[in-house]
Amino acid sequence: MFCYQCEQTARSTACTVKGVCGKDDQVAALQDALVYALKGLAIVAEKAAPEGLVPDDTYPFLGAGLFVTLTNVNFDPEAVKQWVDAAVARRDAIKAALASKWPGTTYAEGPAAFVPADTVEGLATQGREHGINIEAAGDVDIRSLQHTVLYGLKGVAAYAFHASELGYHDEQVDKYLMEALVDLARYDEGDLQTWLAKALRCGELNYKTMELLDRANTETYGTPVPTEVPLGVKAGRAILVSGHDFLDLEALLQQTEGKGITIYTHGEMLPAHAYPRLKAYPHLYGNWGTAWQNQKKEFADFPGAILMTTNCIQIPPETYADNIFSTSVVGAPRVKHIEGRDFSAVIERALELPGFAADAPAKTVHVGFMRNAVLSHAEKIIELVKTGRIRHFFLVGGCDGAKPGRDYYTKFVEQAPDDTVILTLACGKYRFYDKDLGDIDGIPRLLDMGQCNDAYSAIQVALALADAFQVDVNDLPLSLILSWYEQKAAAILLTLLHLGLKDIRLGPSLPAFLSPGVAQFIVETFNLHPIATPEEDLATILV
Repeated sequence: MFCYQCEQTARSTACTVKGVCGKDDQVAALQDALVYALKGLAIVAEKAAPEGLVPDDTYPFLGAGLFVTLTNVNFDPEAVKQWVDAAVARRDAIKAALASKWPGTTYAEGPAAFVPADTVEGLATQGREHGINIEAAGDVDIRSLQHTVLYGLKGVAAYAFHASELGYHDEQVDKYLMEALVDLARYDEGDLQTWLAKALRCGELNYKTMELLDRANTETYGTPVPTEVPLGVKAGRAILVSGHDFLDLEALLQQTEGKGITIYTHGEMLPAHAYPRLKAYPHLYGNWGTAWQNQKKEFADFPGAILMTTNCIQIPPETYADNIFSTSVVGAPRVKHIEGRDFSAVIERALELPGFAADAPAKTVHVGFMRNAVLSHAEKIIELVKTGRIRHFFLVGGCDGAKPGRDYYTKFVEQAPDDTVILTLACGKYRFYDKDLGDIDGIPRLLDMGQCNDAYSAIQVALALADAFQVDVNDLPLSLILSWYEQKAAAILLTLLHLGLKDIRLGPSLPAFLSPGVAQFIVETFNLHPIATPEEDLATILV
C-alpha cells in the first residue's frame, strides 16, 4: 500500500500499512485498479470519440469512477470491484464498436488491455501491480506533478459528478476527464515543464467545473439567500443527511413529506438551507453535529437514521451501523446501500428509532453569503474599505480534519482585529462557524459562502472587488488562509495557482505528494506560505 492523497497521511509521508482514513491495503489496491481501468476506458474512448462511437454517458461514468477513489468515499471492496468491472465492460463495448468500423483494431497491452481478476483478492493483487508509483515517471519531480494532476483530477471529477447529477454538462469538462486520464496513462511522455502545464490546466478546468456546478445549483434550487439556521432540535423522528449532494437531499425531503420526520443537515450540507427551493420544505429544520471527522462520536448520539450522500463517510462502529445508509458513490462495510434514490429503507429506520424526546433550542448560525448576497452590498463594502472601517478581508476556509494544529484556524479568526471581515466556506468553518464576531456598520464580520465548490463564488467576489478598485486581485486587502484535507482541495489550490493568486497560506501541512523541488517552485513562484502561528501570520499580513 502507498497512499498520500490526503493531508493526514501517516507521518506526513504516506500510508503504507493502513490508511489514516480507515481503508486497508485491499481497498487501496482495488482503488488503484479502478484508476487503471478508467485509464483504459479513456484511451479507447479517445480513439473512438472522433468517430462518434463513445456513448454520452461515458464521461459522467469516468467522473463517478474517479469520485469513488477520493478519500472517505468508498471502503466497500465488492462495490469497488463492481466499478472496475463496469469500466472494463464499457471499454470493451467501445473496442467492439471500433473493431466493427476498423477490423483488426486491437489493444495488446497497457490499461486498454487490462483483464480484471474474477475475485476481489485477485483484483487487489492486480491493483498492487499498477500502484501510483509504478504507473508514474521515475523522475521524482515529474512523478510529483503527475500525482498532483491525478489528485486534482479527482477533485474535478467530484464537482463534475455533482453537476452531472443535476443534468448539467460541459463538453470541455467531459473531454478533460478523458484527456487527463490518457495523459496519466502515458506517464513516460513529457518533461517537467510539460507536466507543470498539465497541473495548471487541471486548475483551469476545475475553475470551469466549479462554474458549471454553481450554475447547476442556482438554476435548480435558486440563488442562495442569507438564512438563519438553528443548531437545536425538534421533538420527534429524525433523519440526518451528510455529504454534499443536494439532489439526494431533495429526494429525501420529497419522500418524507407528511411523515412526521424532521430532516437535519450535517457537515457540508449546511449551506443547503440557503437555497430557496430546499428551504421551502418546512421539515428541513436545522444543522446537527459538526465536521466530518467527529462523526463516530456524534453519530452514535443521533436518535434517527443517517444518510451519507457523497464523501466524508467514516467506517461506522457497531454503535450506529444499523442506522446509517449510503447512496450514490458512497460505500462502507456494515452500511446499507441505497440505489436509485428510493429512500424508503431510510424512512422506515427513522420511524423505528425514537427520535428526539423534546425540543432543544440552541443558538443559530447564518449561511447563504454567496457572491450575490455579498456583491449586493458592494458599494457599501467599498465605501467601508475606502474610509478605513474595513481594513482587511480574510478567506479562512477549506477542509477540516482531526490532525493536531487545526486549532490554528480557530485562533486566527478569534484574533483577527475587529476591523476585518472573515469569509469562509467548506467544512473548515466548523472550527469557528458559531462564533459571534459582530458586524461592521451592518456587514457581518463572518460570512459563510457555502460548500467547498463555492470557492468559485469567493473568487467572483474577489474579481468583482478588484475591478471596482481598479487593481490586480493580488493587490486587494484580501488574504487566503486555507486548510486542506482531500482531493477537491487539491483541485481548488490548482485553480488558485492557475488564476495567478499569490500569498496564499496553506496548512496544516503542505501536500506530501509535492516533492521538495516542486514545493519549492510553487513557494517561490506563487509566494505560497505554509501556515506559521496566527500571531505571526496576522502580524505579517497586516503590517
